Amino acid sequence: MRYIFVSGGVVSGLGKGITAASTGLILSSLGFKTTNLKIDMYLNVDAGTIRPQEHGEVFVTQDGLETDQDLGNYERFTSQSLHRENYLTTGQIYQTVINRERSFGYEGEDVEAVPHVTDEIIRRIKLAGKRNKAEIVIVELGGTVGEYQNILFFEASRILHLREPRKVIHIHVTYLPFLKSLGELKSKPAQQSSQALNALGIQPDFIVARAEKDIDQKRRQKLAIFSNLDESSIISAPDLESIYQVPAFLENQNFGEKILKKLHLHHRSKNRQPSDWTKFVNRLSTPKNEVAIAMVGKYFQTGDYKLSDSYVSVIEAIKQAGCSQKIKPNLYWIDSQDVENGKVDLSKFNGIIVPQGWGSRGTEGKIKAAQFARENKIPYLGLCFGMQMAVIEYARHKAGLKQANSTEVDQKTPHPVIHVMPDQIKYLKARQYGGTIRLGSWPCLLKKGSLLKKLYKKYGQADAPYHTDKPKTPIQHSGNYIYERHRHRYELNNEYRQALEKAGLIISGTSPDNKLVEAIELKNHPFFVGTQFHPEYIARPKHPHPIFQGFIKACQNRLK
Repeated sequence: MRYIFVSGGVVSGLGKGITAASTGLILSSLGFKTTNLKIDMYLNVDAGTIRPQEHGEVFVTQDGLETDQDLGNYERFTSQSLHRENYLTTGQIYQTVINRERSFGYEGEDVEAVPHVTDEIIRRIKLAGKRNKAEIVIVELGGTVGEYQNILFFEASRILHLREPRKVIHIHVTYLPFLKSLGELKSKPAQQSSQALNALGIQPDFIVARAEKDIDQKRRQKLAIFSNLDESSIISAPDLESIYQVPAFLENQNFGEKILKKLHLHHRSKNRQPSDWTKFVNRLSTPKNEVAIAMVGKYFQTGDYKLSDSYVSVIEAIKQAGCSQKIKPNLYWIDSQDVENGKVDLSKFNGIIVPQGWGSRGTEGKIKAAQFARENKIPYLGLCFGMQMAVIEYARHKAGLKQANSTEVDQKTPHPVIHVMPDQIKYLKARQYGGTIRLGSWPCLLKKGSLLKKLYKKYGQADAPYHTDKPKTPIQHSGNYIYERHRHRYELNNEYRQALEKAGLIISGTSPDNKLVEAIELKNHPFFVGTQFHPEYIARPKHPHPIFQGFIKACQNRLK
């Protein structure tokens, strides 16, 4: 195996993940089996208990690990279903090392950061490669160079390079700020970032220069001199209209060939960019129409700023579905508390999405959004929590179950139409929150004649993840089954299924044993669908998800 480490400098949020994902796409196009690994410096064992505003969206792998959102980018760019071995945290490493020490795994040695912690990091990197049968492992190092939290990961990369010098390279993503008062890009922060990397004993093989605009020759020369590199190893990466344009921009600088040369490899294919990816990017930039979609959530605000990181997979799934139909979706971030307080007019939108969420804050606003969409025939898509809010709304206003609610919101509700899954009660009592909820890929039985069944049939592809994602419970493959990824602790209460169905709610997806409701929909409505699972997790440019495609089509029809 070969190993590529991708680090960042100057500021966080530069696009290390997109650079790593693009590198995976480029190298796979040149004929190599790649896999991407994300390392987070947090002491958390996984990302499941971190607030979305703190860390962005939690992405779930098919085998049920709650990870950083970068794994979603890896899957979307490389069309791979990744595993728990593709995500690593400081917490995982320390936990493993301490458990090994307690069981006399080090046979009496004094356990130290170097070599024991660094060796465990290297072991896990190699394990990710073996698990995915990869020839090249692309390792993204979280945080920025110079932070004490991630120094052991940099040290592990240095040691691996020392042991296998011809098999390890380092890509450093850094930033050149543009100062308007001076009218030029400044390279000094990027130079200092590279020098900080040198101080750790690491010489980068490439500098990926992020900036508002393409770097000029003068800046390229400065970076090369002060980073101890030739100019051809300085790769420009300016802001682009879409993250999906990044691979082509990097490849226009012959990035893939340059990487292979430093890894002492030769390309096996001259197809630098997959044709389906090129078509996708071209369609993305040439839409024929636009639709306005309200995203009614509660994880936008962080300090004085509104960010969309909490819903990255949903946003990308909408873009992909829009692209497949040459529709540009214009997304508007609506705080559910503003809907609750009557501050938002939802009638101007062509569609409404209520995505995932937890807890009681803002729930009445989400319920109002579902009600407005139902009553005014506006296409509605409820994802996980959004499905639950739609069920509560329908129970209250169509099934006559006044004060219906979720026990997550109101423990004393007279009609708990949404309640905690029975096997989850013991975890809640013991405060065992991390990694205990329903996670990963599970099979879903689609109801014959349902809109959901029609969507999967109309837009489905045989090699798409909803057919190939390995389920936790093996079942005989059938056209009536799909596999979708989950992340929830609460579910529709089966005691109310009959009353809800009698009132007109359609249960369009269930677990194979019929014990869990996986999806709901309504008749006589342009599009009203709720899913307990997260279709956004497996939506990809190559495989736009059928549910999002159906939603976008309904939004387009409303526009007409």
